[in-house]
Amino acid sequence: MQLERLAAVSEPHRNGRRVHALGAPALDAVLDDAGKVSADAAWKKHVARIRAAEGWTPRLPETLQAELRDYQIEGFVWMSRLARWGAGACLADDMGLGKTVQAIAVLLDQAEEGPCLVVAPTSVCPNWHAEIARFAPTLRTHALAGDRAALVNGLSSRDVLICSYTLLHLAAEELGTRPWRMVVLDEAQAIKNAETRRAQATSSLQADFRLALTGTPVENYLDELWSLFAFVNPGFLGSREGFQKRFARPIERDRDPAARQALRALIRPFMLRRTKAMVLHELPPRTEQTMRIEMEDGERAFYEALRRQSLDRLAAVDAPAGQRKIQILAEITRLRRACCNPALIDQDAGVPSGKLAAFLDLVDDLVRNRHRALVFSQFVAHLALVRAALDARGIRYEYLDGSTPAADRERRVAAFQAGTADVFLISLRAGGTGLNLTAADYVVHLDPWWNPAVEDQASDRVHRIGQERPVTIYRLIMQDSIEEQILRLHRDKRDLAADILEGGEVSARLSEDDLLALIKG
Repeated sequence: MQLERLAAVSEPHRNGRRVHALGAPALDAVLDDAGKVSADAAWKKHVARIRAAEGWTPRLPETLQAELRDYQIEGFVWMSRLARWGAGACLADDMGLGKTVQAIAVLLDQAEEGPCLVVAPTSVCPNWHAEIARFAPTLRTHALAGDRAALVNGLSSRDVLICSYTLLHLAAEELGTRPWRMVVLDEAQAIKNAETRRAQATSSLQADFRLALTGTPVENYLDELWSLFAFVNPGFLGSREGFQKRFARPIERDRDPAARQALRALIRPFMLRRTKAMVLHELPPRTEQTMRIEMEDGERAFYEALRRQSLDRLAAVDAPAGQRKIQILAEITRLRRACCNPALIDQDAGVPSGKLAAFLDLVDDLVRNRHRALVFSQFVAHLALVRAALDARGIRYEYLDGSTPAADRERRVAAFQAGTADVFLISLRAGGTGLNLTAADYVVHLDPWWNPAVEDQASDRVHRIGQERPVTIYRLIMQDSIEEQILRLHRDKRDLAADILEGGEVSARLSEDDLLALIKG
């Protein structure tokens, strides 16, 4: 059955949707445009190999223990072709569409020719071991431990080494000295800053096929896209300085539609992005709702006094521009914490939290109606106050933050999925990716993050394959506060990935004046 579906999706079009196949206009355009890019010799060899490989259709590995959906087979075909041509790929599917199983299908195919490397966040590495054992049991997984050099040098075909980003730069010498058949970067937005050691460590990796997996290929700035492609297809987007001049500045600063269109056409054949709306028609609906909470008089007076103090302190600052911006961000953080709960600023103030009261009312209603919820906050101290309030009410919950050991993390996720708790409290950065928590049907964001794409990643822990109930997402926002200002940024700021792939608007970087305006209101 899968072989018949594979043959069907290898055609240029399916159900009116363009499949990224050799000969598609997007690929022809980028190959024609390649001569205009300051690409290195390796990239020009890729172009020649692509031109010479027309018409080839890959076959799904017989030992794959998974029934792929049609769009996942399309992803396998697309990645396998790029692997054959010697070009890299960025699979940028929406969160929850099964990027991991698509990558494992390609791993299973490529690993016959030599060892492969998977790099992932520490918290996600155990999931890779488990998923490969489940879907590709003929592969042997290894963790990077003990005598690293001996382990790496002893790997052969059908071996997959799984390594965290933390260990990547520590073991860059051992990992960079041997060739890999395939290297996978999971949650590849981890290398969005080209100046970090982890991003630089990926440049030393030798691989026949490079695959980046990320639901958010660009979170803030186009420079992140250059860093991603410096791994995927080294040299393709030219030098970092040239990319800034040709694309980043014209698009971000000048909103140049021609530059935006040129970049979109250039990367399109090597970046595949499907949204849930495009491919998962059977996925239950998702509803988003903003709960605006009015401050009581005491809380309003506390917040206003804090805001005026912030403006007074910043007015007295005599510092270089970069240092002043850091101080503005520090004052913004104080105001954001005050919106969460005044006790985060002054434990002895005795000012009640309107947000905590609204949250507890919401949880009572959810539990009473047999719903279960994930609850996210950026502030671990805020979650501590929420935990104490839930304890006082006897509400069952699981908890996870950045300090939770990997083994405990797995146990708590499994426990929640099994029904041990009604609420799962999670710090946004620690649990916003790499988790499958479809036992919940509600998501509560206690405080807004700058980039809505990060919140969407967290919400998609619930709204993904396996979810059978409608999903509701609440954002708790304090009225007349800096949280409303950040929410306006959500409306004004369009995700750069969506802009490049689908054609939206791009916001400029926030200046000191922009940040100060958030405090002034």
